[in-house]
Amino acid sequence: MAPTIALPFWAQSKPHHHHHHQHGEVSATPEAEVLRKRNEELEKELKKRVEREEKMKEELEKTWKRLKVAEEAEERLCSQLGEFEAEAVDQARAYRARVIDLVEQLSAAQKLLQSMASQ
Repeated sequence: MAPTIALPFWAQSKPHHHHHHQHGEVSATPEAEVLRKRNEELEKELKKRVEREEKMKEELEKTWKRLKVAEEAEERLCSQLGEFEAEAVDQARAYRARVIDLVEQLSAAQKLLQSMASQ
């Protein structure tokens, strides 16, 4: 007897549930549409964000390459400057030696003139 009571209840509830499901589908369609649109918006947003990130990555790579070029140029300039400094030091030494040489020649000439004058 219990099964026969349970059966009508089950039979009753199933059409009711089915009907409710159909009704739910009708009300869920706009909801599904809203969700689908929201999903599309999120996907677009994500795509934009990914594209932005890609652009930023490209810019970063370009900047990094420029930095590398600048660093290499700086290294070249520094080594050139080092060469110029070494050259300048050499020239300064040569100039100083020449000046000392001329001063010595001058003092020798003065001594010679003095010795000639005193004769």
